[in-house]
Amino acid sequence: MSQKKNGPRTDVVQDAIRPYGIAEKLRQLRLRKSMGLVQLAAHTGLSPAMLSKLENGRLIPTLPTLVRIATVFDVGLDYFFTDERKRHTVAVSRKKERVRFPERPDEREVAYHFESLDFPARERKLHAFFAEFHKVGEQNLQPHSHAGVEVLYVLEGALEMKIGTEVYRLEEGDALYFDSVQKHSYRRAGQQRCSAIVVTTAG
Repeated sequence: MSQKKNGPRTDVVQDAIRPYGIAEKLRQLRLRKSMGLVQLAAHTGLSPAMLSKLENGRLIPTLPTLVRIATVFDVGLDYFFTDERKRHTVAVSRKKERVRFPERPDEREVAYHFESLDFPARERKLHAFFAEFHKVGEQNLQPHSHAGVEVLYVLEGALEMKIGTEVYRLEEGDALYFDSVQKHSYRRAGQQRCSAIVVTTAG
């Protein structure tokens, strides 16, 4: 009797979690890190055989099990419970929906304003912005840095960019790639309107 009861219940659970593709997500996480089952087992305390069954969909994972694996790969539980059919694999950023932000919200004179070009997308691996630069005095420049790298492409006008102690002048059509852990700042060169596309990545 107990086996007959457990069978349908298992089927119901499997049907409920199937859209989330948990087994495939587990496998992808491990392969992205080039990690073997034995190595993952050592990190999680779970057996390689159990991990193999989880990845093949032959075993339904418990929440504690998912927590152990999620901790190793630095993802949240929500990673496993996002329906792949509803994920934003394509995200359109409409001009009318974008919001224009100043470089620093509490300052009257700033070096640039920017708009996020990828705000509707989930799990972004980069960040893209449209930026409009202004002519400001040296005293109003506030160099900043962040992990990863940055690519900038000048759409119009001329841009003066300081990276570390070096100053680079970029004209329309010029592009610049640099390690953004270096202190950097931007300001318009000349009176003509100046804008650019800026793409940054996490470290």
